[in-house]
Formats: sequence, structure tokens, C-alpha cells
Amino acid sequence: MKRRKPNFFRELFKSFEGTVGFAILCVMVFFAIFAPLIAPYDPYDITQRGRRLQPPSRQHLMGTDWYGVDIFSQIVYGARTSLTVGALTAVGVTVIGGFLGVTAATFGRGVDVLIMRIVDFVMVLPGLPIMIMIMTYLGSSFWTLVFVLVVFGWAGISRVVRAIVLSEKRRGYVEAAICAGASKWYILKKHLLPASYSVLVVNAAFSAAGAMLAEAGLSFLGFSDPRVVSWGKMLSLARTCNALVLGAWWWILFPGLAIFLASFSIMSLGVASERILNPKISNRRE
Repeated sequence: MKRRKPNFFRELFKSFEGTVGFAILCVMVFFAIFAPLIAPYDPYDITQRGRRLQPPSRQHLMGTDWYGVDIFSQIVYGARTSLTVGALTAVGVTVIGGFLGVTAATFGRGVDVLIMRIVDFVMVLPGLPIMIMIMTYLGSSFWTLVFVLVVFGWAGISRVVRAIVLSEKRRGYVEAAICAGASKWYILKKHLLPASYSVLVVNAAFSAAGAMLAEAGLSFLGFSDPRVVSWGKMLSLARTCNALVLGAWWWILFPGLAIFLASFSIMSLGVASERILNPKISNRRE
């Protein structure tokens, strides 16, 4: 008897990782969408020197920084930057890596060799130094950041997808379609590409989490768009102003906690998705 395909969302909410990750991510997405309504203060107003370095209180739930800016308002607006970078990077990496991986495995020969040599070249590049060089030359804008994260993130997914498609090509139903005279594009669309969907979904989740951490790290180093609020920029400013020396622990704790929760929620969803979409892992649990 053929095993019924499990309902993805039903299985997702049965797992602890999926439920917790989804709940945290929903809260952050809610903050990002309704930031102007939730944030009690303007996160760009640096004229309030009279209330600087105030600890958490009823007036300022997470305290204020050196310039008197409300930390909670910056956290709420920073969710927009972090989640948008993660989403755009995940889409870009998944589309480019998945397409090139499937193309290399489907057409083979010269196309496969060319794409895999490009993949090898990208994977051996020292990512962080080159990212810093590119952003120094092009400028630390939001779109430049997304661009460099996509450029250095697609290669790994491409190699994984290629391996899956090559394995799928040896299956009987694919060989039968070839013998029946089906075109390569038909086989690619109907058989090979759907076989990689589960891997692409999981890798997209981990790519989004990795991009959020990378954005925080680059912002901490000073490579961030000065026109937007980000959690990494908050930590960078806290380091510059010696927040620990001044005893402003809240200035470091809350942005760091936000970065942790955002990446943790998406990685938890990735782990839960992998257990649902990968039959081998599901069988091991049983």
C-alpha cells in the first residue's frame, strides 16, 4: 500500500522545533511589518541627549543608548533589515544555486564541467575579506550587502542539488521517460527539479539564518547601510562607545538576543522541515 504524503504544516506543528521556530518568527515578522505602530519612539532621533544611557524602565522597556535613542524602537525597526536580508538572500541563493545545479546535472558534459569549475572557484574564495573589499569599493548599501551574500552563498546549494539530480537520473522512471523520447526540458521540469524541492527548502532556511548572522557581523564591523537601523549596527555602536565600561549592559544584551532569536527560529524551522521532507530522517525517528 502506498504511503500517504504527510501534510507539511500539520507535521511542522507537531514538532517542538517547528512550533517554537514558527512562533518566534511570526512575532518578528509582526514587529517588522507594523514597526511604525509598535515602536514608541523614533529610532533615528539622536537629539535626545538628556535621556541617554537610561536602564530599562516603564518609559524605555530596553533602555536607551549613548544618543538617547530608545533601544526597543531600534530592535523593532531592526527586524525589518534583518528579516529582509535573510529572505532576499535565501531566494537569490536558492534560485541561482538550484537552477545551475539542475542544469549541470541534466545537460552534463561541457555544461557540467563549466558550472562545477565556477562552483569550485567560488567555494575556495576567502569570503569575508572579499565581501569587505566589495563593500568598501561599491559602498555599504543594503543592496550591495544582499548582492555579496548571494554571490558567495549559491555555490554549496548548487553542488548538493547536482548530486541529487544525478542520483535521480539513474532511477527507472527517468530512464523510461528518456527511452520514450521525452525532451531534456520535459524531464527536468516533471521529474528532476521536483526531486530537489525538499533540499532547496531546507537550504533556503539555513541560508536565510546564515545571511542574518552575516549581516549582523558585517554591520558590527562597520559595513552597513547608514540609512537603516540594524541589530549589528547597534552592537557596533555599543562597542565604539564602550557600553560595557559605562555599565550599559542592556545596549549589548537586547540586540544580541534579537540576533540569536531570529537565527534560532529560522534554523529550527529548517531542522523541522528537513525531518518532514527527508524520508530517511523520518524513518530513523520511527
